[in-house]
Amino acid sequence: MRLKSPYLPLLFLALFIWGCATVSRTASVRLNQMQVIGSHNSYHLRAYDSLRTMLATKNPLVAMGLDYTHVPLTEQFTRLGIRQIELDCFADPDGGLYAHPKGVEWVAAAGLPPTPIHDPEGKLLKPGIKVLHVPDIDYCTTVLTLKDGLKEVVDWSKAHPAHVPIFVLIELKEDQDSALLTKPIRFGEKELADLEAEIRSVVPREKILMPDDVRRGEPTLPDALRKFGWPGLDAVRGKILFGMDNEGAVRDLYLQGHPALEGKVLFVSVPATNAAAAWMKVNDPVGDFDHIQKLVGKGFLVRTRADSDTRQSRANDTSQRDKAFASGAQFISTDYREPNLKFSSYSVGFEGGQVARANPVSGTNLPLTMDLENPLKR
Repeated sequence: MRLKSPYLPLLFLALFIWGCATVSRTASVRLNQMQVIGSHNSYHLRAYDSLRTMLATKNPLVAMGLDYTHVPLTEQFTRLGIRQIELDCFADPDGGLYAHPKGVEWVAAAGLPPTPIHDPEGKLLKPGIKVLHVPDIDYCTTVLTLKDGLKEVVDWSKAHPAHVPIFVLIELKEDQDSALLTKPIRFGEKELADLEAEIRSVVPREKILMPDDVRRGEPTLPDALRKFGWPGLDAVRGKILFGMDNEGAVRDLYLQGHPALEGKVLFVSVPATNAAAAWMKVNDPVGDFDHIQKLVGKGFLVRTRADSDTRQSRANDTSQRDKAFASGAQFISTDYREPNLKFSSYSVGFEGGQVARANPVSGTNLPLTMDLENPLKR
């Protein structure tokens, strides 16, 4: 049976125009020409009341700085439009190192109300990289393990394949903040190999934007950026890229034998002249404003911070946030995608609720009002 309707040609024409509009609005946009909001310590939950009370008596300033919390990753992606997250990772090859926080005992000894069981399934007893902030005292998290966190990212990404790339920043925690706290295991060659193995075990290769994908056979990443630039945004929708927050010895060990990150999963923050330079961490958009703008102008990706240690929220101070926006850093990290009204109305987001907006430094040719994730959204 053949359908005969005078409206069919109009329908086909409308679909054709819609398809052309979708392509034409973002086809020429590069990955580095967007700007998105990220979350700092994205897994972090405010510590249990008894732990906070105990910590406040010891060090009130530290307790104030830790008084922030995040909704689960899936909700951050879906409801808040977060496209950059940060996971603090602790090596635990034998399992159990962080399964029994000392803070539980300290709370009991102080006569404070007991803390709830934070790992009812016993995930911390098993080998593998764990996600938390500070052992023993600030360990509450929405994802106990790196694999759990990455699975949540991948599941959401598969359900929303047109999203702009999600940047996963990984900080490898090695330092012992106090002799009273559990001593972390250092990330040596084996632990770094385990980190990559865990990432690859959860995230399919075709979902990862790796340094090799950007380098494209050139000797160095800066060579590739000068020759090819970053991939087109449409070509990397649905992708996930990883960065190492650390600098210094552990970063240098990761680069050993792979000076341009050949075959590696994570981008690293290095000087612009380094063979591995493609993305940089520059946390201070006020003091380093001009530096960030120069890096972005040269084609690099940059992550900076809109706030830290709850200070901006408590003071309702938007000055650092506004400098971060204007700097052109592609990833603006915050603890306040939505406000904590106990402090103030301070929050970090783009006008009109854009998920990804035109970069004010590298995307000046793009409409400021267009949401690069949803280019047809009004």
